[in-house]
Amino acid sequence: MKYLFSLFCLCLILSSCEGTKDNQKYLSASNGNLNNVSVVADNLLWNDRVGEGIREVLTAPVLGLPQDEPQFNLRQIPTQVFTGFARRSRLVLKVEKTDSSGVAIYRDVYAKPQTVVEVKGKTDQDIIDQLNENSARIIDAFKKEEVKEKLRRINKSLLKDEEMESALGFTIDIPSAYRIAINDDKFFWVRKNLSSNENMALMFYEVPLERISMGDSTIVDVVTLRDEISATKIPGEDGIVMTTQQDYAPSQFKTSIDNKETIETRGMWRIEGAYMAGPFVNYAIKDEVNKRWLVAEGYVYAPRLDKRKYIFELEAIIRSINIK
Repeated sequence: MKYLFSLFCLCLILSSCEGTKDNQKYLSASNGNLNNVSVVADNLLWNDRVGEGIREVLTAPVLGLPQDEPQFNLRQIPTQVFTGFARRSRLVLKVEKTDSSGVAIYRDVYAKPQTVVEVKGKTDQDIIDQLNENSARIIDAFKKEEVKEKLRRINKSLLKDEEMESALGFTIDIPSAYRIAINDDKFFWVRKNLSSNENMALMFYEVPLERISMGDSTIVDVVTLRDEISATKIPGEDGIVMTTQQDYAPSQFKTSIDNKETIETRGMWRIEGAYMAGPFVNYAIKDEVNKRWLVAEGYVYAPRLDKRKYIFELEAIIRSINIK
């Protein structure tokens, strides 16, 4: 009887272990540099029209930079070798020819955190059509994953900015490598040195709702406002000020930060007569509860360096904003 009871208990333990293994899948930590996508596709697809279609979608230039820099770097992995460590990439695009067509987006399939996009088509052209029709959705999924990853890294060491957060009524995650250079009547200029003469900066301020109208004049209102703020708040020698560079027409989009309607403007700034210029990204967040626009802008001056990663860092920082 004691033997049968012991055997029964052992079976219960083994059954319990089996259930845990099936129901609680263990996932390794994902890896990879920021904005790098692992493209899982057979060599025949990658080296032909499908590969060209993938590159057209994912390596399109980032808007608002002085030189062309791709949105994502790509690494192709043949389907048959997509195993083990290769599956731990944070961003994965799987492309295959099947009997069905469509695009599906999954989270944490092989590792965590991870975004996996599957694109299926019956023919090469079908796959290309799926990529083009869903390009905005695919890019948005990858960008959201990378912003979260960037903020995870940023949160390891944060700037003490309680005075700014209290003055403007919001919270934000800024790395401790930055410093608050100007605090002037609810205007804050936050800077980070990249070298002795290269830097990146953030500006935060608020304006009444009537300063920016929604419609055909929105981009004019935003550019006029940023030029006015730059001229009056950021010090320059001998009257030299930073202005929006009109040779590179700014691009404007609607987006959302903290679940609030937001105007995103990307373009180039320059300083007249000083041969200085660089990219900027400006977010005007509509805060109807407090009857204001909360404006957050980041810009870069780094003539010797590629600028995608710096603009991306500024974007990630600003997207961490939560309005009180």
